[in-house]
Amino acid sequence: MTEDGGRAGAVGGTVAAGGMSVELPLWRAISYFRVLALCYALLRYVNSYLHFLHPVAGWIFLGALTLWTLASTRAFANPQRCTWYVLGTDLTLAVTGIVMSGLTDSPARISHGAPTLPTIWAAGTVLGFAAKGGWRPAAASGSVIGVANILGHGGPTGDNIHNIVLLMVAGCAIGYVIELARASEATLTRALQVEAATRERERLSRDIHDGVLQVLALVQRRGAEPGGGTGSGADLAELGRLAGEQERALRALMTGGPLSPAPHPGAADRPDPDAPRDLTALLRPYADERITLSAPGTPVLLPGRAAGELAAAVGAAVDNVRKHAGERARAWILVEDEPEAVTVGIRDDGPGFAPGRLGEAERAGRLGVSQSIRGRLLDLGGTAELYSAPGEGVEVELRVPRKATA
Repeated sequence: MTEDGGRAGAVGGTVAAGGMSVELPLWRAISYFRVLALCYALLRYVNSYLHFLHPVAGWIFLGALTLWTLASTRAFANPQRCTWYVLGTDLTLAVTGIVMSGLTDSPARISHGAPTLPTIWAAGTVLGFAAKGGWRPAAASGSVIGVANILGHGGPTGDNIHNIVLLMVAGCAIGYVIELARASEATLTRALQVEAATRERERLSRDIHDGVLQVLALVQRRGAEPGGGTGSGADLAELGRLAGEQERALRALMTGGPLSPAPHPGAADRPDPDAPRDLTALLRPYADERITLSAPGTPVLLPGRAAGELAAAVGAAVDNVRKHAGERARAWILVEDEPEAVTVGIRDDGPGFAPGRLGEAERAGRLGVSQSIRGRLLDLGGTAELYSAPGEGVEVELRVPRKATA
């Protein structure tokens, strides 16, 4: 095989070990085929052994073939167990049976196209080589069996050539298909790894933004206040507590430990994170004299993780209102509970922003909208839309389909 084919085969074998590979059904089919082909060979011999010159030799071979087939059934059902040694033994037994057919059968029967002792069982050997190594090993093993047919059983007759061609075509086709499957699995594995790494990076970006960067921004604002940010002892103690929490979070990240997400209202630890939670209860702490919450009178239930992430996205939008809309700006949170989805709208009467401002902020490393809001909704299978124009405030619409959270 080529170097790329070898790598693909290694990946395919790894995936197969996990029970995900498309190879496993093929290997099981080959294992079943060998057992059925053995039964066919035994029936054929039972009906014709009296016409053989040396029937006892045929029985001895078929006995050995039966023992080997049963002993290697588990090996042929799994690519890790079916080693090249197993396949080599299988090929040796097939060639031995073909050569013995020319010695134990009568010349008249051979000239009239009598099958060999292993009959179609030999095709299982070629299929095993195809599944293990691709079309090249299949072609090589098929050539060996073909030469054995020509030299040991009847010569280059029309029937022999026809059977050899069929064997080669089937083996090479199966080998080529399995190479394509392995290459596809390798590509899929790499894509899943990239996707997983991207999601983890986005999750960490959200955690850092919602925790560490928020605390640093608070410290910066306090330091910019008149008097150098000197405040009461309670304010300084609160800053110290927040800084300590984020220091522990960053140390956990640097040492490879889990980075706890930044706390938001209602995000207390629960025994079952996927237990249904009332979204309205999670959003209620955001309401104050500037923020108005409108929600249905009945609980808006979502799976725990979905409710927490949606509430965190709303919290990020509310934080943006408080930081960027001005001290006198008001905001309204509207929760809509529909059969197909849950929609939360956040609208403010602040100054708004110009088109393209979000892209500039993301390129500058400010990821509040792209990660804390849009990233969370994307992970939930939902959407986050923002509408704004200078002087017209900002409207954020968060929509989570219920089928995506189920």
